[in-house]
Amino acid sequence: MMNMRGVLSLLTSAWCISAVASGAEDPLALQSIAPHQGSLALSLAGEDPASIDRYLLARGASGAQLSPDGKTIAFRYGVTGIPQLWVMPSSGGQPTQLTFGNGVTFFAWLANGRDVLYGADNNGDEQESYTVISVDGRTEHRVLEPISGGFRSFGDLSKDGQFLYYASTERNGLDFDIYRTRLSTGESQQIWEGRYGNTARALSPDGRWLVITEAVGEDSDNLFLLDTQQLTLRTISKPTPRANHGDGGFAWLPDSSGFYFATNRGREYTALSLYTLSDGLVELQRSREYDIADIHLCGAQSQTLLWTENRDGFEAVWVKNRGTEAQYEVAGLFEGTHAVSCSEASETAVITTNGWRTPGTMSTLNVRTGAVKTLFESTLAGLNPDRLVRPESIHMTARDGVELQGLLYLPDDSSRRDNSLPPVLFEVHGGPTAQAKPTFDGVTQYHVDRGIAVFKPNVRGSTGFGRSYAGLDDREGRLDSVRDLIDMLDGLGKDGRVDIGRAVVAGGSYGGYMVNAVLAAYPNAFTGGVSRYGVADWVTALEVASPGLKASDLIEYGDIKDPRWRAFYTKNSPIQQADAIKVPVLYSHGEMDPRIDIAETETMVRALRSNGVEAVFIRIPDEGHGWRKLANRQFYYRRQAAFVERQLFADNP
Repeated sequence: MMNMRGVLSLLTSAWCISAVASGAEDPLALQSIAPHQGSLALSLAGEDPASIDRYLLARGASGAQLSPDGKTIAFRYGVTGIPQLWVMPSSGGQPTQLTFGNGVTFFAWLANGRDVLYGADNNGDEQESYTVISVDGRTEHRVLEPISGGFRSFGDLSKDGQFLYYASTERNGLDFDIYRTRLSTGESQQIWEGRYGNTARALSPDGRWLVITEAVGEDSDNLFLLDTQQLTLRTISKPTPRANHGDGGFAWLPDSSGFYFATNRGREYTALSLYTLSDGLVELQRSREYDIADIHLCGAQSQTLLWTENRDGFEAVWVKNRGTEAQYEVAGLFEGTHAVSCSEASETAVITTNGWRTPGTMSTLNVRTGAVKTLFESTLAGLNPDRLVRPESIHMTARDGVELQGLLYLPDDSSRRDNSLPPVLFEVHGGPTAQAKPTFDGVTQYHVDRGIAVFKPNVRGSTGFGRSYAGLDDREGRLDSVRDLIDMLDGLGKDGRVDIGRAVVAGGSYGGYMVNAVLAAYPNAFTGGVSRYGVADWVTALEVASPGLKASDLIEYGDIKDPRWRAFYTKNSPIQQADAIKVPVLYSHGEMDPRIDIAETETMVRALRSNGVEAVFIRIPDEGHGWRKLANRQFYYRRQAAFVERQLFADNP
């Protein structure tokens, strides 16, 4: 039998990656380096960096969906190294892999319970094809081919099994219009012309009404109802100040008379609400001092209402009987975040949990009794679960009085290299309107077990802490969010459990921008940086942003065509202060990235090297915005681990 090291060698030797280390005659001269050829002159003292592979091999199910007849569960699973579509009986049994291509980006059940629609793109380019496959894998037909240079966003399927609704930029390459496609023929019809970021969300059971959201900044949207017969639009909510209506999903009543959703209109946190078509009123059902999301109706006559509640990133699942008004919080789930799915045909709901100790476990919930049963266990690839560290929610105050929050992972005594305080790695989330949550992160757990504390900050602009907080980084406020990283570093220093004199800052996407920005604006705070596919120059980045980002960018950053904002970002983009960066930085970017052009990273690499600052650059040819493939993740994160340890343990390797 082949051992684990042999399997990993096969997985990672079938491709090569382009990378450059500092000191080359041409600042961006690329050399092709295969995984087995070394680690760019970086190494982990006393440990083979390949040992991080076990943490990357820990994996589980994601996004499980129960079929309309309640008999089958479909889910994404990356055990092969690429996320594919799998199915298994809802009563338990052997999972079966359905897809074998580049990787599945989304999926949805057809009403017959025998077929699934799924999307797939080419190496992360986000230009998806849509295909229907039977649950036995024997029949498969392409509904829509990819759009060359265009984008789609899946919406919903009609209950009669005839139509697919989605948003697409195929008209002009910029604006998302709403389309209806006949599944049997692939014939498409534009049924509503939009502008910028519009999304088809949920179709009423009778097929008459389609919920549409229109992006207003990164954290908000307007809410509309499209009559699919008359092709007229009804405005449900277009408030000032802006609000969020779509993050919690939409659960239609079985008679199509209205739907449940979550909104923070007129309040700080999203509240469970009911919209009724007959009178156009929104009725508040439940509100708390935290966000409600993932709303579903299930069981006979949709009598049971399910939702999640987010408390500092830790989520709870709630169940309510709409007839008796009785409600309860589900007990017995693993800690972390939860995705809920159910159907009218069953009293069983499926809950997928991703938490600090479980990469993706599926459980069944009897909504009547509250009984929870584990159906599918994630694999930890041989890791000892008792060695995994639970994050602690930390609150601190910024210099201007804003309350900040983050998750702190502290190594225990057995993981520390000596009796001194552990160094700290800041891992900044993307978005910017996202939230660091206690989901499974093998890279974080690896660093912690190597004696490094990991802190995941939720700077101003993050979601989960109220509507006002999410808007504090808009436009000029972006510089305040960068400063939050410094205030949080100081806060950890006052807390006294980490050594802030040894600190590296890392992040991907918007988090990669934050790395570039904080190293340039506060050059003495961190000892190194790791910037993955981040922004260097907001002027160029906003000019070439993908269509899906254009509308939200206008609120979040300002219109780059406006001389005011062009002047602001010409002055305040990281590339303009790059001369101030004086610590080593590890850069990486995927060539297929449709969201942030790889030129953004190349620009930063050139700037640092021209100043004699070390800027290692890893270019991945077959990835888009992030690393989807296991082989790429293995190759990259070995090098990141080596780089981080070199910066943090220079005096004590």
